Amino acid sequence: MTVDVGGGVRGLLTWEKQEHLVKLAILILAAVLSFATRLFSVLRFESVIHEFDPYFNYRTTRFLAEQGFYKFHNWFDDRAWYPLGRIIGGTIYPGLMVTSAALYRLMWLLNITIDIRNVCVFLAPFFSSLTTLVTYALTKEIHSTGAGLVAAALISIVPGYISRSVAGSYDNEGIAIFCMLFTYYLWIKAVKTGTIFWSAMSALAYFYMVSSWGGYVFLINLIPLHVLALMITGRFSHRIYIAYSTLYCVGTILSMQISFVGFQPIQSSEHMLALGVFGLCQIHAFVDYLRSRIPKEHFELLFKTLVSSILTVVLVVGTVATITGKVSPWTGRFYSLLDPSYAKNHIPIIASVSEHQPTSWSSFYFDLQILVFLFPAGLYFCFSKLTDSNIFIILYGVTSIYFAGVMVRLMLVLAPVMCVLSGIAISHLLAKYIKSVDAGSAAKAGVESKRQFKKLEQQTGGVKSEVAIGFVGIITFMLIVYTLHCTWVTSEAYSSPSIVLSARSHDGGRIIFDDFREAYYWLQMNTPEDARIMSWWDYGYQITAMANRTILVDNNTWNNTHISRVGQAMASSEEKAYEIMRELDVDYVLVIFGGLTGYSSDDINKFLWMVRIGGSTDRGANIREKDYYAANGEFRVDKEGSPTLLNCLMYKMCYYRFGQMYTEGGKAQGYDRVRAAEIGNKDFELDVLEEAYTTEHWLVRIYKVKDLPNRGV
Repeated sequence: MTVDVGGGVRGLLTWEKQEHLVKLAILILAAVLSFATRLFSVLRFESVIHEFDPYFNYRTTRFLAEQGFYKFHNWFDDRAWYPLGRIIGGTIYPGLMVTSAALYRLMWLLNITIDIRNVCVFLAPFFSSLTTLVTYALTKEIHSTGAGLVAAALISIVPGYISRSVAGSYDNEGIAIFCMLFTYYLWIKAVKTGTIFWSAMSALAYFYMVSSWGGYVFLINLIPLHVLALMITGRFSHRIYIAYSTLYCVGTILSMQISFVGFQPIQSSEHMLALGVFGLCQIHAFVDYLRSRIPKEHFELLFKTLVSSILTVVLVVGTVATITGKVSPWTGRFYSLLDPSYAKNHIPIIASVSEHQPTSWSSFYFDLQILVFLFPAGLYFCFSKLTDSNIFIILYGVTSIYFAGVMVRLMLVLAPVMCVLSGIAISHLLAKYIKSVDAGSAAKAGVESKRQFKKLEQQTGGVKSEVAIGFVGIITFMLIVYTLHCTWVTSEAYSSPSIVLSARSHDGGRIIFDDFREAYYWLQMNTPEDARIMSWWDYGYQITAMANRTILVDNNTWNNTHISRVGQAMASSEEKAYEIMRELDVDYVLVIFGGLTGYSSDDINKFLWMVRIGGSTDRGANIREKDYYAANGEFRVDKEGSPTLLNCLMYKMCYYRFGQMYTEGGKAQGYDRVRAAEIGNKDFELDVLEEAYTTEHWLVRIYKVKDLPNRGV
């Protein structure tokens, strides 16, 4: 007999065990592929940590591995946010650090003497393999084994997930996506079985998710939304009651053990949907109990009285709790998801982060490719056969695609459900059309049983074998193109660490720019141990982790006033900036400048955000964004630029001595390759700063703040 392999593909296997072995081999291959595709950066460069936040995560993980959890939890970091400092244990999600430290201890226990840095570098690829496995399990629970295998293969190489899981990308999202999908899988199991065991397991997975990433708020709103949808559609049952009540009670208690979360699950507005749905579950169950115990006419009267009383009580209590501050309002980031213009108009520090910008249409195709077109087909197949599980994946898909459109960072949340629904679509279509291929083959070869041939013909819906072969060929071609696209995107866009830059020379060779590490090493070796470094907040984590020096602001961005003060210094004239720097006890100032090499993510291109953030507080009221634009309303660095801009501290630090540099053939001295303009203020000297160090390619420039002059001079 023939065996149905991978959601309808007819194979030549004759034993069920062989079929399971083939499926297992495909799944293992997808997991290995997921790990391997994330090693481009290690093969191209040495094993380094990427980006900015991962350096803080690495620094704290190293402290945890060396000092233990107790000291880690009570660690007061005096190297950050001078002079305020930072309590590490109460201001982070510790799941990432604890996971790495636990793996590190386990490997040493097994006599595998690996360095903690290498654990951090390879943690995200390792968890991406686990994500591949859990995607298979989740999709199998929702649809079929074949769909699960396809979804696992798709997520193993999808760029939208690889962007945060390549080797060296040591960030919370590296393990959080696995935690999220694992929680969803266990939630579906709990919904299907209605057992306390699976519900408790999903609560434990939710606790792991809470300990790992602030994006758990999406999860604890999606699951209640699923329960609410089941209530509205009349699908609420004893199974759903047990599953959600257990998950909410156990999960909430566990999540409150994370110091950074604390009492937010019962006080913040972001968690009120979960609390409200929990209350509705109890009311629904109580109403069902009353319906079974009292006559119908009495029940209707009691039901109306009960509903009106409960609504009144909830409205009054909610209003009082909000007015008195017992329930905190939504955060700025949450408002930004509902209103994309909110952050730009009210909280510039949030809007300044590139990850918080709206997603362009090209980014969807770049990170998802054919999944963009298969996603609606998957939704259609789920709608055509509504089940409790399908309703959940539909809600996940619709909500995540909205949020991903509002904030580019949330493409990471969208990518898994894109793979799940695309896997369902591909499996469903191939299962149908390959049967048509089999039917055509059977007709040409001549089958012994006419009944068997008619059965195949009925299953295919009368699709001709030639059409089926063409369709299967198109799907195969699309999957091959998807694989090539994902490989190219991973290699070119997501495998170069921001700490080590690369470019192509005219002859096609690769040029490496290692200026960041060069500058941080210089700081570590040539400045006093207690030196205080002022820079824009983007580079705070890297300076602390790599140079081991005290910084004023970093990527935590928890104190808008302090960051605003730094922005005011950068946007002011030398004299005014010197007053601010003396107030903040600044010893050195670090800026990033890309005008020589063509590096566009430098401080001049970020400067308007410094102006906006600097002017967002009372002390910076004198800093107005319009003063930094030219007469025609453009932001220019040439002679037509604003005098306020051409004489501010940031401009002078970036372009000091640049007016004597030749950057391109046929261009005048001081030609900025990023802004494509000859700078307008060339011949100037610094009064309150002196150049301490400039890296080989001028990417990083460090200045020393001059001491106050002697009295009487």
